[in-house]
Amino acid sequence: MWANDHAVRGLGMQVVAVGAGTSTVTMAVRQDMVNGHDLCHGGLIATLADSAFAYACNAYNEVTVASGFAIELLAPGKLGDVLTAVCHEVNKSGRTGVYDVEVTNQHGTRVALFRGRSHTFVGKPVAAD
Repeated sequence: MWANDHAVRGLGMQVVAVGAGTSTVTMAVRQDMVNGHDLCHGGLIATLADSAFAYACNAYNEVTVASGFAIELLAPGKLGDVLTAVCHEVNKSGRTGVYDVEVTNQHGTRVALFRGRSHTFVGKPVAAD
């Protein structure tokens, strides 16, 4: 996935860890990521959480996409912050799954909570063996 993930790479995200149903992804908040209030754009925080979700649910090597998500923005991200999104699987059954992501800053302050729902294309591998 990493080789073709132009959004994650373009935003400077780093995929720190991936395991079955889990992942950790970081992103440093750059000048081009802040809005008119000098805060990290909420859509970019959602993109970070969604990216962690994507890596966690695709770790089983079956193509899996989001069928929906919700996010609660709890605190602002600021220029220079390093945001960390940690995803874990809540439930996976057949072709559907539920995943939670917590986004924190470098001080451990919770910035956002995200819940994603997934749909898996069973038998369609992400990467060839």
